Amino acid sequence: MRFMVMVKATADSEAGVMPSEQLLAEMGRFNEELVKAGVMLSGEGLHPSAKGARVRFAGRDRTVVDGPFAETKELVAGFWIWQCASMQEAIDWVKRCPNPMPGESEIEIRRIFEADDFGEAFTPELREQEDRLRDELARKAASQ
Repeated sequence: MRFMVMVKATADSEAGVMPSEQLLAEMGRFNEELVKAGVMLSGEGLHPSAKGARVRFAGRDRTVVDGPFAETKELVAGFWIWQCASMQEAIDWVKRCPNPMPGESEIEIRRIFEADDFGEAFTPELREQEDRLRDELARKAASQ
C-alpha cells in the first residue's frame, strides 16, 4: 500500500519561515531511516501558498485563484509518498518523525488509490494505459 503523508502548514510555514539547521538535520536522519527501510518513495517541502494558485472548475469554465489561501490549517507544507504494509505501519513511522514545525504541528496520512480499488470501471485498456504511463515516468526519472 502507498500512502501520502502530508505535513500540515502553520502560520510560520505560510510566512516563509525556513526550518532551522537542527530540524533539517533531524529530518535528514529520519528520511535516511525511511529510505533504508524501503518505506520512502519520495518527499518534498512546498513553498507557501502565497506562491501558489488554484484552478476552480465549473463545467467547462476554469477560474484561476492566486494564493495566499485562508485556513492555514487546511494547507499542506510538505509531503512524502511511502510504501507501507498497512495504515498502522504508516502511523508508527509518523510517530517517530521529528516535530516538523516549531510548536504544534500535524501530519495527515492518506492511502493512495491503487488500480484494483477502481473495480470493473478500470478496464483492461485503462490498466494498459496506466502501466504504459508509469513505465514512461520511470524511464524519465532514471535518465535524469
